[in-house]
Formats: sequence, C-alpha cells, structure tokens
Amino acid sequence: MGMSKKIYPKDNSALRVQPGVTQPSNLNPELSTGLHRFKKEKPSTEAFLKGIRAGNRSMLGRAITLIESELVGEKETARKLINLCLPYSGKSVRLGITGVPGAGKSTFIESFGLQMIARGKKVAVLAIDPSSTRTKGSILGDKTRMEALSTHPGAFVRPSATSGTLGGVARATRESIILCEAAGFDFIIVETVGVGQSETAVAQIVDFFLLLMLAGGGDELQGIKRGIMEMADLVVINKADGDNVRKAGLAKKEYENALHLFPALANGWAPQVITASAVFRTGLDAVWEQIETYVKLMRLNGWFDKHRQQQDLFLLRESINQSLSSAFFENEAIKGLVKGYKQQITEGKLSPYEAAQKLLEKYFAEMKK
Repeated sequence: MGMSKKIYPKDNSALRVQPGVTQPSNLNPELSTGLHRFKKEKPSTEAFLKGIRAGNRSMLGRAITLIESELVGEKETARKLINLCLPYSGKSVRLGITGVPGAGKSTFIESFGLQMIARGKKVAVLAIDPSSTRTKGSILGDKTRMEALSTHPGAFVRPSATSGTLGGVARATRESIILCEAAGFDFIIVETVGVGQSETAVAQIVDFFLLLMLAGGGDELQGIKRGIMEMADLVVINKADGDNVRKAGLAKKEYENALHLFPALANGWAPQVITASAVFRTGLDAVWEQIETYVKLMRLNGWFDKHRQQQDLFLLRESINQSLSSAFFENEAIKGLVKGYKQQITEGKLSPYEAAQKLLEKYFAEMKK
C-alpha cells in the first residue's frame, strides 16, 4: 500500500520571500559587471624575483610554471626572470638521482632529504615524472609519495612532466634549479625517470650523480646498468634491510668489481658502492659523507668549477638547437609545406631526407628576404 504524497502550498515554501523584502540577485554582482577575475594577475619579473628571494614557495611554484610554459608570450618573461635570478644562483650542491624501476627513489629521496634538513640544509626536489609521448599527460605523484618532505617548511618538492624528453629530464629543469638557488635552497635533488634512457642530460645539470640499485637485479638489467653506471659518482644498493641484507652485501661486491673495469674518471674520483635502507634510514650518513668528500675534492682540484663551465657550454649549444628548431617550425612558410610533405612521405612518394632538405632550403630562402 503506497503512502500518499502530501503537497504543500507554494506559499508555505521555505524559499518564499516575505512581503516587503527585496529579492536579492542570484548572481555575484562582480560577475555581472565583469569585475571578478578567475585567474590571478601575473606578477612582473621584479615581483617574481622579490617573492622568490623572500622564500615565497607559492611564488617559486608559479615562476617554475612560467618557465615550463610553451606559450610564446611567456617565453620572453621567463628569460628575463632567469637573468634576474642568475646572480643569486650557483651556491647549491646539485644532486642527480636515478635508478632502475622499483629501486625506491622517492622513498630514498624523502629519507635523505629529511636528513639533510636535520643537518641545517634547505632542500629542493625537482622530481621528473614520466609523461605520455601521445598526450603529454603525467601522474605527478611525487608529492603524495614524499608526503613528509613535501610538507616540511625546510623543503620544496616540485613534480614536473617530462613531456617525452630523452632521459626523463624536462626542458626547464636547469632553469628550475636556478630559481630554487635564488630562493635560498642549498641542496637540490633532481630525480629522473630511470627506465633505461640515456641519462646524459642529467649529468649535464648536476654536480653529483647517484645511482640507486637493488640486490638480485639479474642479468636482464645489465644493459640498463652499464650505460648509467659509467656516469655514476656513487652506487647505492637500496632496500638493504631484513632478509635482503645478505643479498645486498653480495650485490655490493659485484658492483665494486664491475666499477673496477671502467676507465678511471678524469676528475680523479673513484666511485664507491654502499648499501642503505631508505625505510629504516640506515646508510644515509655514509651517502652524505661520500657527497661531502666528493665536493671537497672537486673544489680542491678545480674540477667543480670546470664541470659547471662545461655544463654551461653544453646548455649554450642545447639552447641554440631548441631556439632554431622552434623558429623553424613556427615559420609560416614552413608550416604550409610540412603538412603536404608529411602526406607524401607516408605515401612513399617522398624521402624524409629529401623533404628535410627542401624544407631547409625554403627556410633559409625565407631568411634572406
């Protein structure tokens, strides 16, 4: 048996306006006048610099977003901001961390970062997240994986998408380092994807390159390890705890033997292998001692400054390559030809090499006008 539905008179509605009361507008008056703005006003480069130097993390985050932007109108603003920050940069120790999948990079970085803060350091983490080469989307989950570190007042954690760049290093990572140094961070960690791509780009923006490995990786990882190990200044066998301690010790000896087969480094440093547990925070003091010893030695023999000078020259070449590529593909005459050439290439009517030559000839002809 159904219940009868009682219908209340409209006048008894709780929403009824009492007589004599003016009905208020159901819209925000600022919206109707166009005065309300959903987006924040973009600060000037001077305002950005002032906020960054004052340690304003919100302003630092917005500045990094600016330099990551692909918008043509924001590139010039970003360039000016970098130039303003340069005099305040260069005083940090830049640490690159990579490793095989599952090595525990995020856990290690959080534990090590908290230890550095306990030593009086201000720590910035630029965590490069893998992104799709199709959609350019990424998970950007490092802030959730480094919850304690990302919320600590002495740290700044910034996840950035790779946008498909080789080795997982985003285009603006070097500029982000400069901004973090201008903000007063004296220890900067760059975490890379570490899935087997060339990590050469990482070595070109950091002072010390740390490789995280696992015990019992197996021969299937040798192809990945060989290339990266040749660039490593320190190899850390992570997760050396519980039943894995013995395996970690054996792996340490294997990696030490492998390092002896590599040519000696030109800077006079002999890479070491140590075991650690990021979860139990054991071995982290030894990691810091290695980094500290390395920096002291490099400053003493002059290699620290020399390495950074080489990095600057590398970045000069990379910046020119990026600017030329951007100018080439943004040229209207080139845009008009590329689509047709692509179609001819896919149909097998035109060689990609011939198409490239034609496009370059057209571009240089346009430049002469």
